[in-house]
Amino acid sequence: MSNDKESIKVLYETIANITEANDVELFFGDLCTFKEIEAMAQRIKAAKMLMQGSTYEEIIKETNISSATLSRVSKCVKYGEGYKKILK
Repeated sequence: MSNDKESIKVLYETIANITEANDVELFFGDLCTFKEIEAMAQRIKAAKMLMQGSTYEEIIKETNISSATLSRVSKCVKYGEGYKKILK
């Protein structure tokens, strides 16, 4: 396994081992910039809205997400597994 793949695996394992929401907040506060956290939160909100049947226009207005990012989120909601499994 390449060093990058190993590092990514360690990242996922580290996140998976955090059990308290407050600890997640502290960890992500150290790991990411506010803008990065905000972008991830927008994607989650957009995914939830898509799953509830909201239109692109409604989602963009509510989240201020770009249409390109929303398109990516939409593809993941339709064809991916993560959003469907986690955001029930």
